[in-house]
Parts: sequence; structure tokens; C-alpha cells
Amino acid sequence: MFKNLTIRAVALLTSVVILLLVLILYFIHLWLPASGGMLWIMTIVLLISAYLLIYMVMMFFLDKFIYRKIKVIYKVIHKSKVSTGKKIDSDENIIQNVEREVAEWAEDQQRQIDTLRALETYRRDYVGNISHELKTPIFNIQGYLHTLLEGGLQDENINLKYLERAAVNVDRLQNIVQDLDTISKLESGQMILDITAFDIRLLVQEVLEHLEMQAAKKQINIGFKEGADKSFKVKADRETIRQVFINLISNAIKYGNPGGYVRVSFYDMHNYILVEIADNGIGIPEKHLAHLFDRFYRVEKSRSRAEGGTGLGLSIVKHIIEAHKQTINVRSTPGLGSTFGFTMEKA
Repeated sequence: MFKNLTIRAVALLTSVVILLLVLILYFIHLWLPASGGMLWIMTIVLLISAYLLIYMVMMFFLDKFIYRKIKVIYKVIHKSKVSTGKKIDSDENIIQNVEREVAEWAEDQQRQIDTLRALETYRRDYVGNISHELKTPIFNIQGYLHTLLEGGLQDENINLKYLERAAVNVDRLQNIVQDLDTISKLESGQMILDITAFDIRLLVQEVLEHLEMQAAKKQINIGFKEGADKSFKVKADRETIRQVFINLISNAIKYGNPGGYVRVSFYDMHNYILVEIADNGIGIPEKHLAHLFDRFYRVEKSRSRAEGGTGLGLSIVKHIIEAHKQTINVRSTPGLGSTFGFTMEKA
């Protein structure tokens, strides 16, 4: 009966009921024998009764009308098929409260829509990037193998050279797949970190020795910054942090200038250690800094591929640092160099 009432219907029903109540009270007043002071007492009692009855009737209709309408709104907001159990408090500013909650719901819906759009764009770009990165080595391998099958295998001038080039592209494919698998495990939490206490300076020393020949080929001097001779014990997964240092220092070497340098430094921050890896290489334009840790993002695409990178190194670095519940940042100026910094918890 009250499911689809309009405001006009509520007003009409309320008026009819009030009119009936007034008439009933009036006739009761006429029929009851009373005189003198008793008449005034009965009149006051009837007025109070009329007031209470009218108040109750008004509240009944308004409550039914407002609750029915607002219940539908709350069902939509809370995505519930049944009533949320939310009752109407007649002392509250009902319309203002509903307006506020609807506005909050609309903002939340817009945030979800924006997030879904961003994820869709990211997914589309990501699939496109994977396709592009895999396509190049696959086409190269295909070309070398078909050339060999079509007679090149008997040509001593190219057979070994093409096999070696095909092998290089197979290694590139393997590196891309391994890096994607690493990122996937880090994102899904499947990679279990083996947290131990170790000397961070000793680990960096091992990495510097490992990359010594690569640096020598580029005529780049690698080492610790002056004053970074103090050892610090940190709590982390030693092998994944080793990978972080290898990626960052190796990148600094790749994009460094001949005769340049790469320096590692440590800063004591009470419960944490700030690690910085600085170089005086080509630097990174500011417009690229926000996307530097994105998968397959390359500042200079042709040069990056020529250096043999998969485009996933910095993304892996970011995921490893975040898996340790720490942060990483970069500051850079073209022509002056770059500095990557991240924090680690002290042991």
C-alpha cells in the first residue's frame, strides 16, 4: 500500500486522516455531557489527544514514505538485495545524511572507474610491450634458422656465425621469461624472502668485483664513495639485494661515459640505512623519471636493446625493495648523471 507513494499522495492521506480525527474528536466533545470547569478539562484532554494522534499519524506516513525511498537508495549504495537494517532517525537531518552518503558513494564509484581504466590501459600497454619484446628475438632466430636450412648450413662463412647469433637471441628470450617470472612471483607473494643479518658493505664489495671487467671495458671506475668505509649490518634477503646492486651498478656502467665513475655510499638513518648509487653518466630527462620503474620502459629504446637489457631490470629492483617494505627513488640531470637511493632496515 505504501510502496509507491508520492509526496502528493502522502500529503492527501495525511490531510484526510487528520480531518477524520478532528471530526471524531469534535463529535465526542458534543456527545459527552459536561458543564463548567469539567468542559475545559475535557477540551484540554481532547486537544492533547488530537495533537498526539495527529503527530503519530504524520510520523507514520512520513516514516513509511521516507524509509521506503531511502531504503532503495541504501540498497543501491551498499549493493545489497536485502535491507541494510539502517533505520530512519527522525531527529537527524535525513535528506542531508542521504545526500552526503550518495556523494561519497559516487566519488568511490568514480575512483573505481578511474582505477579500472588505468588498469586496462596498463594491461593493454603491458601485453603490447611483451609482444614487442618477444617478437624481435623470435624473428631474429627464425631468420637465422631458415637461412641455415635453405643452404646456409653448408656455407662455412655464415653457418657458425648464424648459429651463434641465434643462440644469443635464445639467451635473450630466456632472460625475458626469467625476469617476467621473477616479477610475477614478487607481485603475487610467491617468492619467499630469506631474511638474514649480513654486512651490506661486504655484499657491495662482492658485486663491485663481479662487475669489474664490465666496468673496465667501458673505462668506468667503480667503487665506494669517500667516507663510505664503515660496515653496516642489515636485515634482508641477501641474494635478492645482491640482484638489486647488480642491476643498478650494471645500468650505471652501461649508460656511463668513458672515463666516468660509479660510487656507492651509505648513510646512517638511525633504524635504517640509506644506500645511494651515483654516477656521472648521460643522465635521465625529468619526463622519464616517473615511469623509470615501469615494465619494459626504456629511456632510449635503441641503445637499451643494443646493451642487451630486457627492460625489466628496474621494475624487478623496485619490486624487491618493496617486498622488503622499503622505498626506492631516483634523481637525475641530463649530462650530469643519476643517483638511485633506497633504504634498508638495520639488523
